[in-house]
Amino acid sequence: MHLNKIMVRFLPNFTVILSALFLLSPEILHAAWGLNMTPGATPISNEVYDMHMTSLYVVTAIGIAVFSVMFWSIFHHRKSKGAKPAKFSHSTTVEVIWTIIPFAIIVALAIPATKLLAKMDDTSKSEITIKATGYQWKWKYDYINEDVTIYSNMASDSVDASQMNSGIDPNTADNYLRNTDTALVLPVGKKIRILTTANDVIHAWWVPDLGWQRDAIPGFINDNWTMINKVGVYRGQCAQICGKGHGYMPIVVKAVPEKEYQAWIEQTKVALNSKNSDSNKDFTLAELKAKGEGVYKANCLACHQANGQGIKGVFPAIDGSPLANLKENIPAHIHQVIYGKGNMPAFGEQLSDSDIAAVVTFVRNNWGNKTGHVIQPKDVLAARKK
Repeated sequence: MHLNKIMVRFLPNFTVILSALFLLSPEILHAAWGLNMTPGATPISNEVYDMHMTSLYVVTAIGIAVFSVMFWSIFHHRKSKGAKPAKFSHSTTVEVIWTIIPFAIIVALAIPATKLLAKMDDTSKSEITIKATGYQWKWKYDYINEDVTIYSNMASDSVDASQMNSGIDPNTADNYLRNTDTALVLPVGKKIRILTTANDVIHAWWVPDLGWQRDAIPGFINDNWTMINKVGVYRGQCAQICGKGHGYMPIVVKAVPEKEYQAWIEQTKVALNSKNSDSNKDFTLAELKAKGEGVYKANCLACHQANGQGIKGVFPAIDGSPLANLKENIPAHIHQVIYGKGNMPAFGEQLSDSDIAAVVTFVRNNWGNKTGHVIQPKDVLAARKK
């Protein structure tokens, strides 16, 4: 009777759950329960997937065969059936067989795997070359053929939500910790050579859908290639533990049609030229602070924190520091942002004159720093020339 009551209560709920599962698309169910690799979006990633599946089928068959023989032997030769243990110590024939068969299997798998590795390293006949340089904690992309350089930082909404005691729900950030302010834009159907290196410590450039990963090592250049078949956005991250901000170094690749790629290149060139022409302009304090806040979030917040207090014993506080408050320290402040100092990287190559002027002005007029100092792009330009 008790069992009947349980079934009466359970079956309606079970029916609702089962009906909901049937209404879900196969893609959603696969995403929810998928344990396997994904085929990816490039010829190489598809071949890697096929190689993986072939190996999986082989080892699965071996596992089934071995465990079947083992369990059959245990069951049919158990002591309760009166089985008597054999007296022989070894069998040369069996040993030869179980050496030759695994060797043949390994060779059979090694031949296509070696061919695939050789194909992955063949960067010849590439139509586009991209240089990806790792920084703590961002990526710099040089479009070698187009003379275009962009920097890719983690998106500001993820930066804000990741701060301690921010009070922001990470679920409100688009692709939390996996989104960037600038994507690496690539055309579909083109063979693209990607060079990887680093400016400070060892990083690793990894986008799973492209089918490979390459270390980015200071003073050394690795290369690989990709050809993306499908338009879309593909996400990855640095795959080396490169410091405190390791988890804040995402990669976003946006694959677009050729015409859209060419249009983006032209628009980016115009934007970069406009950005670099700000050196002779004068801005108000309000304008510099507004711009500087965005520059600070993208480049400084991970170390110095949203409150400017830094991390004790690791990154110094800039709220209340003499460098950011004393007027006589303005040249030193600008110089440190441009050329770096200690653990602080050099931002002179990464940021324009107006960006550096804005962030220095922002820092000197935020939190407890109320200096009223205004640094113009021409001040930064003069500091670069010294």
